[in-house]
Amino acid sequence: MDRQRKRADSLDQNDSALELDSSPLSSCEHSSSLQQTHPTIMSADYEPVCSEEKNLDVDFVTRAKNNESIPMKDLCSDKVLGLYFSDGKRRVDYVLTYHIQKSGSTRRQSSKFGDNSFIRRLRRSLSKRSSRAPLQPKEDPEVAAQEHQTDYHEDDKRFKRDEFEENLQKTGLELEKDEGSTIPGVGFLKIHAPWNVLCREAEFMKLKMPTKKVYEVKQGSSVGEKIRMFIHKVTAPLHPKVDTSRAQCQKPLSHPFSREKQHLFDLSDKNKFFDSKTRSSIVYEVLKRTKCIKPKYPLGLTSLLANGVYTSAYPLHDGDIEGVSAEPNDRKLLYEQWASYSVFYKYQPIGLIRKYFGEKIGLYFAWLGVYTQMLIPAAIIGVIVFLYGCATVDDNIPSMEICDPRNNITMCPLCDQACSYWKLVTACGTAQASHLFDNAATVFFSVFMALWAVLFMEHWKRRQMRLNYVWDLTGFGEEEEGEHKDHNRAEYEFRVMQKKVKLEHSDLMDEKVKLTCTDRLPAYLTTVVMMGFMIIVTFVIVFGVILYRISIKAALHMSSHPVVRYNIRATVKTTAAIINLIIIIILDEIYGAIARWLTRLEVPKTDKSFEERLIFKTFILKFVNAFTPIVYLAFFRGRLVGRPGNYLYVVGSYRMEECAHAGCLMELCIQLCITMLGKQLIQNNLFEIGLPKLKKMLRRRKSEMVSIQEPVPHKTLKRYEKDQLLGPFVGLNPEYMEMIIQFGMVTLFVASFPLAPLFALLNNIIEIRLDAKKFVTELRRPIAAKAKDIGIWYNLLRGLSKVAVIVNAFVIAFTSDFIPRLVYQYMYSPDGTLHGFVNHTLSYFNVTDFDPGTEPLQPMHLGYKVSVCRYKDYRDPPWSSTKYELSKEFWAILAARLAFVIVFQNVVMLMSDFVDWLIPDIPKDISLQIHKEKILMVELFMKEEQGKRFAARDNQDNCTVPLSANQRPPQPRSRPVSQANCS
Repeated sequence: MDRQRKRADSLDQNDSALELDSSPLSSCEHSSSLQQTHPTIMSADYEPVCSEEKNLDVDFVTRAKNNESIPMKDLCSDKVLGLYFSDGKRRVDYVLTYHIQKSGSTRRQSSKFGDNSFIRRLRRSLSKRSSRAPLQPKEDPEVAAQEHQTDYHEDDKRFKRDEFEENLQKTGLELEKDEGSTIPGVGFLKIHAPWNVLCREAEFMKLKMPTKKVYEVKQGSSVGEKIRMFIHKVTAPLHPKVDTSRAQCQKPLSHPFSREKQHLFDLSDKNKFFDSKTRSSIVYEVLKRTKCIKPKYPLGLTSLLANGVYTSAYPLHDGDIEGVSAEPNDRKLLYEQWASYSVFYKYQPIGLIRKYFGEKIGLYFAWLGVYTQMLIPAAIIGVIVFLYGCATVDDNIPSMEICDPRNNITMCPLCDQACSYWKLVTACGTAQASHLFDNAATVFFSVFMALWAVLFMEHWKRRQMRLNYVWDLTGFGEEEEGEHKDHNRAEYEFRVMQKKVKLEHSDLMDEKVKLTCTDRLPAYLTTVVMMGFMIIVTFVIVFGVILYRISIKAALHMSSHPVVRYNIRATVKTTAAIINLIIIIILDEIYGAIARWLTRLEVPKTDKSFEERLIFKTFILKFVNAFTPIVYLAFFRGRLVGRPGNYLYVVGSYRMEECAHAGCLMELCIQLCITMLGKQLIQNNLFEIGLPKLKKMLRRRKSEMVSIQEPVPHKTLKRYEKDQLLGPFVGLNPEYMEMIIQFGMVTLFVASFPLAPLFALLNNIIEIRLDAKKFVTELRRPIAAKAKDIGIWYNLLRGLSKVAVIVNAFVIAFTSDFIPRLVYQYMYSPDGTLHGFVNHTLSYFNVTDFDPGTEPLQPMHLGYKVSVCRYKDYRDPPWSSTKYELSKEFWAILAARLAFVIVFQNVVMLMSDFVDWLIPDIPKDISLQIHKEKILMVELFMKEEQGKRFAARDNQDNCTVPLSANQRPPQPRSRPVSQANCS
């Protein structure tokens, strides 16, 4: 990091002659006064302004001073309305906003750094004092103290801003202020990077830029490549109508920008060589590197934003998206071809997304598109499995036996005292519904989804590699990644400075001070304790919902109304699932804030480290929050019950709940369905649409209220004012987290809910356009960040796909009745069919063995006296010598279940690894093109070196040409003219 800073400083020093071709503040009286009073200082830092730009700025300032009118066509253009400086020539690359205090009668007009800052502050303070004295001769001392304290803080912030802006000028950036904007109380600092600064920083950042050399991209001749091209031609109508400047079969060679090799690049139009995304990212790098060093601790941009010196920082959007006067721009094109619901069936313009928002956001939407595309076959197979269940429900023998009233099976009560005996035929509807999701096709679908997850990961790796080639990210290695991302965070530097101060007082100063694990130990302990406490809170809440189900079931059974008593199971299941959904959504927001707070306590060194730690904590908390109720229903409910006469009780007299006769798979399905649909509908509609629109409306309303109190003559909002009213970009973590949780629900418990891929597909089709609309219209433009992959999210996806195999094996083996049916059919069935399976799964219980106080209050509810009731379990009958003990059938089925888990897991894992090995991570045509690109680059440099050698040889030959006869011979002791020119 120090080496990079030294390199940057050396670049600044060595290139002082090239640093500014124009004045950093072209219409800046402050700069001119400094040139007059300190000519030596200015000459050391800056070169004189070139005549063309100097005349332009002098002309603009002269017209402003002489009160000459500027043509109306210039004032009405977008250049004057926010995208450019007041001269209409220099583009606004970045904007910083800050709070300004204004009186009700005076308004500051748009100003560049005009007069001397000290004189300006002195005049301002004198005017405030003179205006205050006659108005408040007897003011309250407390009010006066608060006002003086406020003024002191505002002056302190202004001093920090002045120093920071002065340091920005020294780097070569050009600044312009606007404190008379349409939004009262907000000042805008517009920043422009001139050409030489862009070149210097692009060379330092090693930005790859396209060269003049263009080569033809040949399509692969393999079968897979031909299939891909055929699909591309067939789906041509589904591609967005985005005009590409270059044919797809041609690609320019890219090379890290160098000022010494500018002849390699097409610099015919310097204004378009660096696009707006690149310009803003370059300015952001300069802003992060610039410090305010006069305070006790050096303050960077992040610290200045945190302390309120600046209120926000953002690059500008390209222009408007609606209206007749909106000029064509990339933002408008994205709005029409990407952010509109009318193009939901089309592919995304990933190239244009990357061009406008950067590689990191482009990779997210590319991944989301691949994930949604891969959900199509999964959804189709899931629907087929569901339809198979619907088609075979009438032929399912266990369901037919349950629904047959001739069996006349009396079941034991479901709760103590309030519940009475009940007929098995009343569970007919639940049994038929369970067969829709618990049938022979479920096992096939689980194996398919395990292989689908592997294919999805492999497909994404190949797609990601193709994007890396197209976006020139193949050489984006660890060194470049470190140069772009390893800036120390402001909080880390602040803590290091505090540690330095302590070590200086204790005489233990080391050469390099950094935060160690010992310094972070209290934060780590706090993290472990808080994470454990939050997980325990989740378990307690789930346990509370369990108690709700137990108590509400008993209450409904005690009711005398037939409407209430009708279908008690469905009522309890649905209401409990809705309660779980509401709790999950609320805790998601709370856990996200807690995870961010814990990560800040740890004071990570870099932004990358901060992001990875935050993702890890947030994922654990939200994953536990979302899946704890589902895991309970899948693996614990109905297994910690006991038996009639010896039930398991919790919290006193609460008897643990049982599963329905058809198993807990139906309840698990209901929980998954409500959770998926509820999270998608509520979070999408409320949090992603409603809240941003509400915040935007409140910001506009607040601005209008202030405008009423302070009338503004100009009503037209400029570009940077419109962007100020948009919401800030908070990162991609919430978007990724939502999709990762959805991926878990699609893969982990797909054996119990085959329609999960269909619901996820429908949600993602809407989610893509919803996120697109949010990024284009509701949020400020984010800083373009480079990335060659999706980072830690890929590891989480891979881990979930591995865990999904094990979870689905246990769901099939222990939650469904698939294994008991197989064991009965091949071991105990007299005719090799499932006839008699229901009777085989039910055990007998003598009602005289009930514990006192647990027998039903209404034993004659069925109209006859019950002596023996049945319950679902594999236990010996009461007339056996080992009554109510686990039978041999139970142990046989348990052994079969464990064997199935082992076989299923190993077979599917082996198949997944084989598919992973079979499909290469890098497409063959891409590897060939990368190799070809390297060869062409070497040839280009070889030709350049040969050209230099020939030029040097020709120059040497010209230097040795003999003089003609009419030329004067050289003087004896003077240097020849020709040699002087050649030296």
